[in-house]
Amino acid sequence: MRTVLVIDDNPAVTTALAVLLSLNEIRSVSAATPGEGLALLEREAIDLVIADMNFHLDTTSGEEGIALFRAIRARYPDLPVILLTGWTRLETAVELVKAGAADYLAKPWDDQKLLATVENLLELAESTREVTRLKRARSKSQEALRTRFDLRQIVFSDSATERVIELACQVARADLPVLITGPNGAGKERIAEIVHANSAVRSGPFVAVNCGALPHDLIEAELFGADAGAYTGANKAREGRFELADGGTLFLDEIGNLPLSGQIKLLRVLETGQFERLGSGRTRSVKVRVLSATNADLPAMIRDGRFREDLYYRLNVIELALPPLRDRPDDILPLALHFLGEDARLTDESRAALLVHGWPGNVRELKNAIQRARVLCRDGVVHPADLGLAVVRAPARHTDEPDRAAIEAALARARGVISQAAAELGLSRQALYRRLEKLGISVPA
Repeated sequence: MRTVLVIDDNPAVTTALAVLLSLNEIRSVSAATPGEGLALLEREAIDLVIADMNFHLDTTSGEEGIALFRAIRARYPDLPVILLTGWTRLETAVELVKAGAADYLAKPWDDQKLLATVENLLELAESTREVTRLKRARSKSQEALRTRFDLRQIVFSDSATERVIELACQVARADLPVLITGPNGAGKERIAEIVHANSAVRSGPFVAVNCGALPHDLIEAELFGADAGAYTGANKAREGRFELADGGTLFLDEIGNLPLSGQIKLLRVLETGQFERLGSGRTRSVKVRVLSATNADLPAMIRDGRFREDLYYRLNVIELALPPLRDRPDDILPLALHFLGEDARLTDESRAALLVHGWPGNVRELKNAIQRARVLCRDGVVHPADLGLAVVRAPARHTDEPDRAAIEAALARARGVISQAAAELGLSRQALYRRLEKLGISVPA
């Protein structure tokens, strides 16, 4: 049963609140002093605190109530606290809300408003606990994944990335071609490295070649090698990437850029393990695990006659689809902090800007932004301008507040994480809580 702790030295107040809450099936316990309240918090599972700000020892300044609130916030940072105040110093109340108080209500309070605030905060607390539970479970499963497999020190936190990595580890032991799909800069080569590191050929070489970075007339020589005199400038024989990767893994990035002539030779190697160097009639044999990656729509290229269908099905025995960074929001801050290092820090505004930015260049763009910030920031403090990002502000509306549609969309994108949704909307966490209450919006778990 949900439990509210009421801390007030006036028995009439604690009794009135106990009756009001019980009529709405909410259990309450009470304490007459800050010390008793803190002791109850240690003994019982409390879901919400309603705390007086004006105890009999300090009837004018509220200092004892402020000290109590700060003690609760320090020991129980996620516990919602509603402040009851008999004085009218709005500046102090606003300061405490900024410090993490869920809300403040003046005495005498409005029963319906107080109940609505309590119900909404209890629902939000329940949702927050569920999100925290899921995050802890995810963290535990990720730690188990790191313990069991060699993840090449990849930095990740998002469940979408975890699913790709877990599948990569599962298929690593199978001697089958793997096609890794996803946008440029998303980290496809890191996934290929994980497959190799957990494969039966992990002791062999890992050779990567970017098919999109090579001139078309040199791709075949790069992949299959060339004899001396095979082309202008070929003064001596050279090994191709297949020979260099013999006994290990060959990673073909941007496979969609391979010309049709190279596709035919690649298909033969996949089928027979044999090839000839450019300019040579001698057949060579290799044992190579082939991984490939692309950001292109290969089925569309097949329809256009630019990619061989038989090669596609040879390469795509198993597909690992890596989402863009914008669809892995929980990866953004861990990656940013990893790139930033320990000698610099992000401001809250910078964190919000990082979370809201769309990252069309994915992890590569994020790394470049952090590198830029390390050069431009002062005293190791990174502001949004250092990142080349704008400060996140609330949407410009005639009410100066986001409407229901904007809030629900932000909550959906943030998967119910209040801090992330608030950052996108340009609000503080407490301001979003109050807006949720006003509109009667529940947070999805």
